[in-house]
Amino acid sequence: MGVIDSLNETSNKAIDVGEVYYKKTQEYYRLKVFQQLTMTTGMLLKTAVFGGLGFMALVFITVAGVVYLAKIIDSMVGACLIAGAFFILLLILAYLFRSKIDNLLVKKLSVKFFN
Repeated sequence: MGVIDSLNETSNKAIDVGEVYYKKTQEYYRLKVFQQLTMTTGMLLKTAVFGGLGFMALVFITVAGVVYLAKIIDSMVGACLIAGAFFILLLILAYLFRSKIDNLLVKKLSVKFFN
């Protein structure tokens, strides 16, 4: 009977250790999900704030630049066309470098996500 009692005691210990491991793993993943959600929400909020403020600044700078350029070339339409062409040029450059932007984004986010 000693062997059976010993096996029973060992299996009970293994079950207890397994339950503790399961609970700790559950806690770890819960904290990891919370961390990722918090970081994602923070990044989205910062992107919205900085993006909104940056967009407003870009609008004001563009309007001021167009007015100044119109004064220099004596044509508001010409100044607007030049500003529009400048933004189309920026759009084309962003399109050409889209894969590099994607790769940079994946590298930055993977460091935060997998640590």
